[in-house]
Amino acid sequence: QVQLVESGGGLVQAGTSLRLSCAASGRTFSSMRTMGWFRQAPGKEREFVAAITWSGRTTYYTDSVKGRFTISGDRAKNTVYLEMNSLVLEDTAIYYCAAAIRLGATLVGQYNSWGQGTQVTVSS
Repeated sequence: QVQLVESGGGLVQAGTSLRLSCAASGRTFSSMRTMGWFRQAPGKEREFVAAITWSGRTTYYTDSVKGRFTISGDRAKNTVYLEMNSLVLEDTAIYYCAAAIRLGATLVGQYNSWGQGTQVTVSS
């Protein structure tokens, strides 16, 4: 079992920044090779935001956040971060942390464990 706990969400103004954290634990966490962030806005499907592989620290981003968001990980702390800059209204969503055994996973169905999510609301 893998437990993922997100934190750092909140209400911010457009153009500002926010950093999300995801603390991971569990006896099977060592088998997870990719950590990802997804988001789900009201009435929309859950979508991929960013991912990072533990091994080579390869990162992946959806086009809409490239250049604005940065994913990073601290293996010693079993924590993954999502630094979000230049936030826009369209970034408003519940953000979920996820862990995958598959290397380089970017699809919802490829992830094995999920956190409860943290709300990010961007206001004008």
